[in-house]
Amino acid sequence: MAKKTPTSRWGRMARLGGLTTRVTASYVGNRIAGAFQDEEQRKETRRKTHIENAERIAETMGMLKGAAMKVGQTIAVLADGADLPPEVARILGKLHDSGEPIPFETIREDIEASLEATLEELFAEFDPEPLGSASLGQAHAAKLHDGTDVVVKVLHRDIEKSVEADLKAMRSMMKASRIVKRDQEEVEQVFEEIRDRLREELDYYKEAANLEFFHQKLKDMDGIRVPNHFPSHSTDRVLTMGRLYGVHVDQFLENSTPEARQRAALNLVKVFHEMAYRIRSLHSDPHPGNYLFEADGTVGLLDFGCVKRLDMYFMADYSRIGKAGVAGDRAATLEMARKLGALKGETPEAEELLWQLCDIMSVPFRSGHYQCGISDDNLHKRIQKIAPQFIRYPEIQAPRECVYLHRALAGVYQMARKLQLETDFGVLFHEYADYAIGVAEGHIQE
Repeated sequence: MAKKTPTSRWGRMARLGGLTTRVTASYVGNRIAGAFQDEEQRKETRRKTHIENAERIAETMGMLKGAAMKVGQTIAVLADGADLPPEVARILGKLHDSGEPIPFETIREDIEASLEATLEELFAEFDPEPLGSASLGQAHAAKLHDGTDVVVKVLHRDIEKSVEADLKAMRSMMKASRIVKRDQEEVEQVFEEIRDRLREELDYYKEAANLEFFHQKLKDMDGIRVPNHFPSHSTDRVLTMGRLYGVHVDQFLENSTPEARQRAALNLVKVFHEMAYRIRSLHSDPHPGNYLFEADGTVGLLDFGCVKRLDMYFMADYSRIGKAGVAGDRAATLEMARKLGALKGETPEAEELLWQLCDIMSVPFRSGHYQCGISDDNLHKRIQKIAPQFIRYPEIQAPRECVYLHRALAGVYQMARKLQLETDFGVLFHEYADYAIGVAEGHIQE
């Protein structure tokens, strides 16, 4: 029998707090045991601890859904770029596609109440087995009476309460934690950005508008598909859209040709640039479960609940800092970082650390043809090496606008690594960056 998902703030906070305690205690025990083990034993003990904690995280956050599961999905994305056992990524990967499913009778009740008609009146066919049960909603395959194949997303019942409870719980835990030593204003800005995006995802009218927007903007882009939506079968809690066909990236990797993998990866990189620099509206939930791959490398984009709109002038400045970093211009990079709010004060150590980060991130754009996912592609390891130092310097901050932009960028990079994309990133970047700057300066008319 499925466990009841707690919806109260205190009930969910207790689950999240209990998870934190168990994970922390396991690593403390790991260190104590390591004092009596040789190096090989310590590595094996650490590997088992990683796996056990991945299972704890996947179970707890998959059951809680809401904002908690979103956090788990973020951890899963990061696990792909970390030196963790493959089992960890596999276990956390469960959070990409499905949590604990909602019973079909509950789904039927919610659809019929929201659309004010019976399921049989609305659909010729409706599969009671979900395609997936994600953090905020559940998706089912169906067929309209005219024969059109569709996917029906249904918002989880009472999810609004659980999301608000999770946000409050995570904010309380963040403030109480001794680990978080960042400027409180920065923490609040990041939290507000996450809160705003999550609240948007709870409104399927907004997602329907996003679907229509991206469907129109990207319909002529080769190698990219975005589903259309059906207003007659959609409300604020039910969203019916055209069904895209394809497979998860792991299955695509097993069965595709090298040429198809290159096309798919390049499609993902190009559409990221198109969305960020040209239409300034970004599909900001880049975990692997939101992509479907066709045999020829065509990519279908799913789930447009989380969309980040980007300001024209911010993207111009973001392009300028990118161009300065690629050119190796340290002074211009730091000057633009201050303008964007990523660097405050005049601390030389903070300046050097931020420059190191920008310098590392610029490598693929300086190298002509660069291949992701091979032994020479060690950007993630170099960033991991300096990452712990950032906590020492509150002068280095994450501008609110960058939270979801960099989340999407990290997700695309991880996919490019999986698919081992080789291309000239510099040519691609400069074309789009020059466009963004030209629009902001009035040299290019949209």
